[in-house]
Amino acid sequence: MSTQQPSKVTLHTYFRSSCSARLRIALALKQIPYEPIYINLLKNEQSSSQNTSVNPSSTVPTLIIQDEQAGQGQEPVVITQSLAALEYLDEAFPHNGPALLPPLSNPKERAIARTLAQIISCDIQPVTNLRILTRVAPYGADRTSWSKDLIEAGFEAYERVARDSAGKFSVGDCITVADLCLVPAVWGAERVGIDLSKYPVIQRVMEALDGEECVKRAHWRGQGDTPEDLKW
Repeated sequence: MSTQQPSKVTLHTYFRSSCSARLRIALALKQIPYEPIYINLLKNEQSSSQNTSVNPSSTVPTLIIQDEQAGQGQEPVVITQSLAALEYLDEAFPHNGPALLPPLSNPKERAIARTLAQIISCDIQPVTNLRILTRVAPYGADRTSWSKDLIEAGFEAYERVARDSAGKFSVGDCITVADLCLVPAVWGAERVGIDLSKYPVIQRVMEALDGEECVKRAHWRGQGDTPEDLKW
């Protein structure tokens, strides 16, 4: 079955942004080439007019897709939330690589995949991102301890759900949106010294994901905006 390629895909990204990494992995898995536009969060470039002109939330990522079938003057698709972007890629390019959700015939597994993805994207990431860490620092919160406690609580929930759903990956033996969210969450957990052995299902799944080419290509150490001293 032939693949469908949009004429142009642009991704506003930052090398250590976990939400951006979800899309980098998905685009690699779907074999969709893209042009990265690097937004340095530490320099507050997310608040620049370049970024806010397409992303009113002043965040990354932003996925911009110009459909090759669109007529002249047709506005591109602009998506500023990573989970919405993942589902768009799945629906708009169903023949590019594997599906990111279990089949429609298995609504239970689809719900589990979404549940696991949302444990990461709703319970962990929003309260451990740079914006929140910057805001809690003046109140005396230690960034590492803050992040570690919240990530561990989220991983405990993920682990309990995934015990019943995991095969090679988080939901069965195919990569799903759950895994796309888990990978960068584990990278963040490693940065704050979390011992993954406390979460044997997560650890086993992550070991399998580490061997996938799409994960290797999306790793934060290998991006164009990764500082030289942090590259592989």
